[in-house]
Amino acid sequence: MSSGEEPSYDITLLVRDHCLCLHLQRAARAVARRFDQAFRPVDLTNGQFSLLMSLNRPQPPSMTDVSRLLAMDRTTLTANLKPLERRGLVEVASDTVDRRTRRLSLTAAGRELLTAAMPLWRRTHADIEELIGEPGADRLRADLWALS
Repeated sequence: MSSGEEPSYDITLLVRDHCLCLHLQRAARAVARRFDQAFRPVDLTNGQFSLLMSLNRPQPPSMTDVSRLLAMDRTTLTANLKPLERRGLVEVASDTVDRRTRRLSLTAAGRELLTAAMPLWRRTHADIEELIGEPGADRLRADLWALS
Protein backbone atom coordinates (compact mmCIF):
# COMPACT_ATOMS: atom_id res chain seq x y z
CA MET A 1 0.00 0.00 0.00
CA SER A 2 1.09 3.50 -0.73
CA SER A 3 2.07 5.72 2.16
CA GLY A 4 0.64 8.71 0.29
CA GLU A 5 -1.39 11.50 1.75
CA GLU A 6 -5.01 10.75 2.62
CA PRO A 7 -7.31 12.38 0.05
CA SER A 8 -8.99 15.55 1.24
CA TYR A 9 -12.65 16.38 0.67
CA ASP A 10 -11.48 18.78 -2.05
CA ILE A 11 -9.99 15.79 -3.87
CA THR A 12 -13.32 13.96 -3.50
CA LEU A 13 -15.09 16.90 -5.11
CA LEU A 14 -12.50 17.04 -7.89
CA VAL A 15 -13.05 13.36 -8.68
CA ARG A 16 -16.84 13.73 -8.43
CA ASP A 17 -16.84 16.63 -10.88
CA HIS A 18 -14.14 15.48 -13.33
CA CYS A 19 -13.83 11.69 -13.32
CA LEU A 20 -14.71 10.44 -16.79
CA CYS A 21 -15.17 6.89 -15.53
CA LEU A 22 -17.72 8.00 -12.92
CA HIS A 23 -19.65 10.11 -15.43
CA LEU A 24 -19.64 7.36 -18.07
CA GLN A 25 -20.87 4.81 -15.52
CA ARG A 26 -23.65 7.12 -14.32
CA ALA A 27 -24.77 7.87 -17.87
CA ALA A 28 -24.59 4.20 -18.86
CA ARG A 29 -26.76 3.18 -15.90
CA ALA A 30 -29.30 5.92 -16.65
CA VAL A 31 -29.53 4.96 -20.32
CA ALA A 32 -29.70 1.25 -19.43
CA ARG A 33 -32.61 1.93 -17.03
CA ARG A 34 -34.50 3.77 -19.80
CA PHE A 35 -34.09 0.85 -22.20
CA ASP A 36 -34.88 -1.74 -19.51
CA GLN A 37 -38.14 0.12 -18.85
CA ALA A 38 -38.91 0.34 -22.57
CA PHE A 39 -38.26 -3.38 -23.15
CA ARG A 40 -40.28 -4.52 -20.14
CA PRO A 41 -43.43 -5.24 -22.27
CA VAL A 42 -41.44 -7.79 -24.32
CA ASP A 43 -39.66 -9.23 -21.25
CA LEU A 44 -36.15 -8.18 -22.30
CA THR A 45 -33.35 -6.24 -20.67
CA ASN A 46 -31.20 -3.80 -22.61
CA GLY A 47 -28.32 -6.28 -22.41
CA GLN A 48 -30.43 -9.11 -23.79
CA PHE A 49 -31.61 -6.87 -26.63
CA SER A 50 -28.01 -6.00 -27.52
CA LEU A 51 -27.00 -9.65 -27.39
CA LEU A 52 -29.90 -10.77 -29.57
CA MET A 53 -29.22 -7.94 -32.03
CA SER A 54 -25.55 -8.96 -32.21
CA LEU A 55 -26.71 -12.37 -33.50
CA ASN A 56 -28.89 -10.88 -36.24
CA ARG A 57 -26.46 -11.63 -39.08
CA PRO A 58 -26.55 -13.54 -42.36
CA GLN A 59 -24.20 -16.20 -40.91
CA PRO A 60 -24.11 -17.36 -37.27
CA PRO A 61 -21.22 -15.61 -35.51
CA SER A 62 -18.77 -17.37 -33.23
CA MET A 63 -18.77 -16.78 -29.48
CA THR A 64 -15.44 -14.96 -29.93
CA ASP A 65 -16.91 -12.58 -32.52
CA VAL A 66 -19.88 -11.73 -30.29
CA SER A 67 -17.78 -11.35 -27.14
CA ARG A 68 -15.50 -8.90 -28.99
CA LEU A 69 -18.42 -6.88 -30.35
CA LEU A 70 -20.04 -6.61 -26.92
CA ALA A 71 -16.70 -6.13 -25.08
CA MET A 72 -17.65 -9.08 -22.88
CA ASP A 73 -15.53 -12.02 -21.79
CA ARG A 74 -16.63 -15.47 -22.93
CA THR A 75 -17.68 -16.56 -19.44
CA THR A 76 -20.01 -13.57 -19.10
CA LEU A 77 -21.33 -14.12 -22.61
CA THR A 78 -22.09 -17.76 -21.81
CA ALA A 79 -23.94 -16.75 -18.63
CA ASN A 80 -25.96 -14.17 -20.58
CA LEU A 81 -26.83 -16.68 -23.31
CA LYS A 82 -28.27 -19.29 -20.91
CA PRO A 83 -31.62 -17.58 -20.18
CA LEU A 84 -32.06 -16.72 -23.86
CA GLU A 85 -31.40 -20.35 -24.79
CA ARG A 86 -33.90 -21.54 -22.16
CA ARG A 87 -36.51 -19.19 -23.66
CA GLY A 88 -35.86 -20.68 -27.10
CA LEU A 89 -34.56 -17.39 -28.53
CA VAL A 90 -30.99 -18.49 -29.27
CA GLU A 91 -29.29 -21.68 -30.40
CA VAL A 92 -25.67 -22.58 -29.71
CA ALA A 93 -24.13 -25.15 -32.05
CA SER A 94 -20.70 -26.46 -32.88
CA ASP A 95 -19.05 -25.12 -36.01
CA THR A 96 -19.16 -27.63 -38.87
CA VAL A 97 -15.44 -27.19 -39.62
CA ASP A 98 -13.96 -26.67 -36.13
CA ARG A 99 -16.01 -28.51 -33.50
CA ARG A 100 -14.33 -26.47 -30.73
CA THR A 101 -15.88 -23.25 -32.09
CA ARG A 102 -19.43 -22.44 -30.99
CA ARG A 103 -21.76 -20.63 -33.40
CA LEU A 104 -24.68 -18.57 -32.13
CA SER A 105 -27.92 -18.01 -33.99
CA LEU A 106 -31.33 -16.53 -33.44
CA THR A 107 -34.29 -18.85 -33.55
CA ALA A 108 -37.56 -17.88 -35.22
CA ALA A 109 -38.83 -16.89 -31.76
CA GLY A 110 -35.72 -14.73 -31.26
CA ARG A 111 -36.35 -12.94 -34.55
CA GLU A 112 -40.00 -12.39 -33.63
CA LEU A 113 -38.98 -10.92 -30.28
CA LEU A 114 -36.50 -8.55 -31.96
CA THR A 115 -39.26 -7.51 -34.36
CA ALA A 116 -41.50 -6.67 -31.39
CA ALA A 117 -38.67 -4.87 -29.58
CA MET A 118 -37.57 -2.65 -32.47
CA PRO A 119 -40.36 -0.05 -32.18
CA LEU A 120 -39.59 0.22 -28.45
CA TRP A 121 -35.89 0.67 -29.19
CA ARG A 122 -36.55 3.26 -31.91
CA ARG A 123 -38.83 5.36 -29.66
CA THR A 124 -36.48 5.22 -26.67
CA HIS A 125 -33.42 5.89 -28.80
CA ALA A 126 -35.12 8.91 -30.42
CA ASP A 127 -36.08 10.26 -26.99
CA ILE A 128 -32.48 10.00 -25.78
CA GLU A 129 -31.09 11.59 -28.94
CA GLU A 130 -33.56 14.44 -28.53
CA LEU A 131 -32.29 15.03 -24.99
CA ILE A 132 -28.71 15.16 -26.26
CA GLY A 133 -29.53 17.28 -29.30
CA GLU A 134 -27.72 17.47 -32.61
CA PRO A 135 -24.89 17.24 -33.37
CA GLY A 136 -24.35 16.02 -29.80
CA ALA A 137 -25.52 12.47 -30.45
CA ASP A 138 -23.17 11.97 -33.40
CA ARG A 139 -20.30 13.50 -31.45
CA LEU A 140 -21.06 11.30 -28.43
CA ARG A 141 -21.09 8.16 -30.59
CA ALA A 142 -17.75 9.12 -32.12
CA ASP A 143 -16.21 9.85 -28.73
CA LEU A 144 -17.49 6.59 -27.23
CA TRP A 145 -16.23 4.66 -30.26
CA ALA A 146 -12.80 6.26 -29.77
CA LEU A 147 -12.76 5.17 -26.12
CA SER A 148 -13.65 1.59 -26.95
